[in-house]
Amino acid sequence: MEGVDVMARAVELMARGESFAMATVVWRQPPSSGHYGSRAIVMPDGTLLGWIGGACAEPVLIREAKRVLAEGRSSLIWLGQEQDFLGMHVPDGVITVPISCQSDGALQIFVEPVAAAPHVLVVGRSPMAMTLVDLARDVGWRSELVSPEGFSATSVQQSSAVIVATQGHGDEEVLEEALRATPAFIGLVASRKRGDVVRGYLAERGVSADRLAAIHVPIGLDLGHTNHREIAVSILAELVQIRAAGGLKPQQRTLLPVIEPEEVIDLVCGMTVEAVPANRPFDFEGTTYYFCAPGCRKAFEKDPEAFIPREVPC
Repeated sequence: MEGVDVMARAVELMARGESFAMATVVWRQPPSSGHYGSRAIVMPDGTLLGWIGGACAEPVLIREAKRVLAEGRSSLIWLGQEQDFLGMHVPDGVITVPISCQSDGALQIFVEPVAAAPHVLVVGRSPMAMTLVDLARDVGWRSELVSPEGFSATSVQQSSAVIVATQGHGDEEVLEEALRATPAFIGLVASRKRGDVVRGYLAERGVSADRLAAIHVPIGLDLGHTNHREIAVSILAELVQIRAAGGLKPQQRTLLPVIEPEEVIDLVCGMTVEAVPANRPFDFEGTTYYFCAPGCRKAFEKDPEAFIPREVPC
């Protein structure tokens, strides 16, 4: 997608709590269509926002950006002609991808994961609740304080950690509303005994057992004898621990599995492409082939057998 203000869109995505990969061209060899400093955003589903290069670069970028997001580590992608890499020392962490498109250009693209800061939504009005909001902001997290009366499921994002600190004033109603939104985490500031009472009430209201199990109570690491404000420290400590272990991820709203498109080789240029309708399918002798660019498909149409590998007889 061209004409996108990439940095402005990145700010919007972070404000909404969405993670993405940022790709930046750090080196180019003409006649590559990418330019120094060109940037693009790659969303977890492979959507590309911005411009990083032509048809040869984009499929590789999307594939590698998904890997970077999954691993949570930055990577330098070097796209060039296969002969450029022969006999060359490639530093650790650099991914070399031979390309065989009509252009002889090359690109180096730095791809980094941008993980949105956790969103902590504290429901309550006690000094502890206000302290927790301030502490979360101090560590760079997005946090906000909502009164029990002003809270609704529309306030919750899928990546939110909802901390119910109403302390007996409408705990059940707030939790029931929070459960409708399926946030990444729900914690109730209460004793275990009080938590059992609340769960029992919600069960009688028809809340399923698996949803009730999503309520964490009591919430906060055991720091010994603490006062009300220090309880906020224990709660944030547990949230940090959960996030470091890979938690605070959005709950799945569907039981249907996410199926990644099959990846195949463009037999003309050797690029890896997804087997999807957008990649110019061409049927020949009962097999469907896919191509990264119109030129590759056209060359294949003229003489398919020139590109289809044949088995060598024993």
